Amino acid sequence: MKPLQPVSAPSRIGLGLAFFALFVALWSVATFGGYVQRLFLADPLTMVGEGYKLLVEYGFAFDIGMTIWRVIGGFVLAVIVALPLGIMMGAYKPIEAFFEPFVSFARYLPASAFIPLLILWAGIGETQKLLVIFIGSVFQLILMIAVAVGSIRRDLVDAAYTLGAGDRSVVLRVLLPNAAPEIAEILRMVLGWAWTYVIVAELIGSSSGIGHMITDSQALLNTGQIIFGIIVIGLIGLISDFLFKAVNQRLFPWAAK
Repeated sequence: MKPLQPVSAPSRIGLGLAFFALFVALWSVATFGGYVQRLFLADPLTMVGEGYKLLVEYGFAFDIGMTIWRVIGGFVLAVIVALPLGIMMGAYKPIEAFFEPFVSFARYLPASAFIPLLILWAGIGETQKLLVIFIGSVFQLILMIAVAVGSIRRDLVDAAYTLGAGDRSVVLRVLLPNAAPEIAEILRMVLGWAWTYVIVAELIGSSSGIGHMITDSQALLNTGQIIFGIIVIGLIGLISDFLFKAVNQRLFPWAAK
């Protein structure tokens, strides 16, 4: 093992699975061994049983679908706003100077702080939950995309102008192709953050979704269901992350490391 030395795909998969196996083993020792009361932490078998009950008896698949829809909906809205604005900020410094102070200010505001206002403005329906995800994602996306576009090597831009390219061509044929792989990685990363916002939105004033189920399970002191909901979120996030990586590698093979 040496610094920055890559590992093969089978080794990467094996090491990843080994960590999960170790995690479950420690969890089993803590619960089955009596080191932690099952009231506070359900054992793995109880968690699996409660998860089966949620899926078969309580229609948890519908809650999962609702949460996925909210994440995708709010994230897509954020991308629609952030992508063009972030590109314009990165490409044109006056636009960046105009928007960056507000965007830098807004990205530090926690999305959860807006929930009371959003409930007043939009009620407790789907619009409120989509707006929580939108607010939590859009400002991060704008600034990170602007940085990605604005950090393209200046000599490439100068070379394009020397060859007769105009401003529009520089943006479309120099800045965007060079920044596209990094922008794709930014979208992948912020999509993971969107999952934290949707659960917060579902904890308050919601009648469906994984966060709603977790709140109900907390009231019943059912830690097995709570843990199952958390694991489902992690699995969906892991699958979406792998899909994003696969698409990015297919679209931008030259950027693979």
